[in-house]
Amino acid sequence: MRLWSLHPKYLDPQGLVALWREALLAKAVIRGETRGYTHHPQLQRFTEHPHPRLAINAYLAAVHVEATQRGYRFDRSKIGTLREIERMAVGSGQLEYEWHHLLAKLSVRNPAVHAQWIDVTAPLCHPLFRRRRGPVASWERA
Repeated sequence: MRLWSLHPKYLDPQGLVALWREALLAKAVIRGETRGYTHHPQLQRFTEHPHPRLAINAYLAAVHVEATQRGYRFDRSKIGTLREIERMAVGSGQLEYEWHHLLAKLSVRNPAVHAQWIDVTAPLCHPLFRRRRGPVASWERA
């Protein structure tokens, strides 16, 4: 499971579809609807949010916006309740780690998308997050 801190616009089609599916799985875990993945490190920041269910819904909503802009038809009804919530901090080190990780994936899986983003030096974060100075997250399996 990879719930990117990066803006979903950087993902290739396979990555965007995978993110949607993995975020839906994360939502099910947070809602207590699964027996697996309950201790997955990628979920830590969502479960630590004051409103974990609203946080994962907000995360999904931003992925849905990106998918819709690309002409995909992700099912909006799967997102759930949306409210304004506190954005979550993400460290600059985490964003840098994820950026290099994504570029490595794209270089193999989709060289055209890789070429589109290779010159970006300060990638945007997912709209749910706000960048702050800091290291790679403790939950990251680097």
